[in-house]
Parts: sequence; structure tokens; C-alpha cells
Amino acid sequence: MRLRSRRALTAVRAACVVSLLAVSACAGTPDGKPPARYIGTYTWHNTHDRFGGFSGLEVSDDGHAFTAISDRGSIVMGTFRREDGRITGLEATPVEKLLDETGTRMHPDIDDAEGLAIGPDERLHVSFEGPPRIHASERYDLPATVLPEGPFYANLQPNSGMEALAIDAEGRLLTLPERSGLLTRPFPVWRLEDGRWSHAFDLPRRGGFLAVGADIGPDGRFYLLEREFTGYAFRSRVRRFDIEDDEVRNETTLFESAPLEHDNLEGLAVWSPAPGRIRLTMISDDNFKFFQKTQIVEYDLPESLDPREMSQ
Repeated sequence: MRLRSRRALTAVRAACVVSLLAVSACAGTPDGKPPARYIGTYTWHNTHDRFGGFSGLEVSDDGHAFTAISDRGSIVMGTFRREDGRITGLEATPVEKLLDETGTRMHPDIDDAEGLAIGPDERLHVSFEGPPRIHASERYDLPATVLPEGPFYANLQPNSGMEALAIDAEGRLLTLPERSGLLTRPFPVWRLEDGRWSHAFDLPRRGGFLAVGADIGPDGRFYLLEREFTGYAFRSRVRRFDIEDDEVRNETTLFESAPLEHDNLEGLAVWSPAPGRIRLTMISDDNFKFFQKTQIVEYDLPESLDPREMSQ
């Protein structure tokens, strides 16, 4: 099985080079810097009945602490154990239910949490698919505030809503839908600023991948985690974009996995383990199925910070 996955990955990368070279959307940066390098996979086991279904992830600046939310309205926090930078274990809190605006545990009919973003003030932001909404709270065990409804809410497809959340350097919330509506239609990115939503920019859609996670890296770039279901397995991809004055530039595919190489990766956190390096940490949604796994997968991006930023 492992040999077959490696051959499939080689074929996928070769096809990427042939079909997407013209749009600079393949693995590897335009200036020849190396693509993402696989670090490792940690499979997380837990017998709690609410464990699983993780779709949103945040990791602290030092790569130690983490927060994850599940699509059954639950949250868990903990710390990673690492050896030579790789995750070898973790310690975590019990899996707790998120609270609604009344301070009540969220009802199962409306607890489909998908996106997670934590601001510099440690405020939690969680997006939900049904009905579409975004909650913010000082702590998971306090009543949430429902953020203003966006004009795009009415156009979100069922079960394909705001899967991804991110917060930029100015503290503004960014979100985008899982589906754009057409394979040739870009993903619209919406921004919340001073209580008002605006259409900030669009990200090009490439192939059958769907948007499932996002983060703003310490290098200021926009990172997008995407997922495709082949009919029997999942494939994952991470693309990176420079956003300058709401203009999208330098689209780069950092990695694209083969079917069965990873489980259903849905949450993405981007942080820096050392000057000049970026780490991608992702978590999988096992859909509460016995044949799927909760995996924490990491890739490294050597030399991905601007040298001018490193000297500041």
C-alpha cells in the first residue's frame, strides 16, 4: 500500500507540472525554493464519545499548544510532545461542548462547527454551517456572541458553508465557503471589519478541490488547505498566496497528496519553528467512522520567510 501511494504521488506531481505550469500553481516556488517537506504524522486515539470529527485547528507560535474544534460542536485543547521537532504524543483536556449565546450547550441540530480562528487577544472565533453563523467568545465555557450576518450567507450551499476562518495582521476576520458554485468560479473571500462584511478578494479554483481550512502565516501570506474526495479516498492540497492591497499574487502549490496518503485533512495552522522556516500543522476529520483516523500531519517550508523580515 505504501509503495502504491508513493507511485501515485509521483504521478500526481508529474500531472501537476504538465497541466498547471502556465499558471504557476504547482509544487515549488517560482524562484526555485523547495516545496513543502513532509515531517510526520501522529495518529491520535481517544475513547471519549465526543472525540473525532475535527475540522478546525489553531497552534501556538511555539508549536506547543493547540486548540481544535469538531463538527459536533466540541472543543479540545492541549499540548504536543515533540522529539526533534516531530509530534510523538500529546496531553489534552476533556472534549467539551461549545456554548451558544445563552450559555447553553449547543443543540446537535445546529452544532456543525467548521472553522476556527484565535486572535491576538485569544478571542475564539468559530464558524458553523447550519444555519450559517460565526460565534466569538472570550473562552469556550462562556456565552458566545453572534457576529453580524454577512450578505453572502444566503448564497452559501447546504453543507458547504464557511469551512475556513483566518485573522489577518490587522485583526480582521476572513472567511470563504467550501464551494464556489462552479469549478471555474473563484472562491470569494469575505472580510469583517468594524462590524461590516466586504468582499475582499477572490482565490482561483483549481480542479475538484474544495476549501476546508485557512490561516495567515507569520510571513503574512494566505494559506489555503483544500480537500478532494476521489470516490474511495481523500487527497489534500495546500496553496499559498501573497495578498497585497487586496490583490492576489504569487499563487504557489506547496504540496498535493496522493489518495490514501493522509486522512480527511480539514484544519490548518501555520507557524514558525525557527527563523526562516514555516510549519504547516493539519488535523483530519474522521467523520466519526471506525475506518478513518484522527491524524495530525505536519509539513515544513524551509526558507519561506522573506530575509528582510528575518532581520527585523
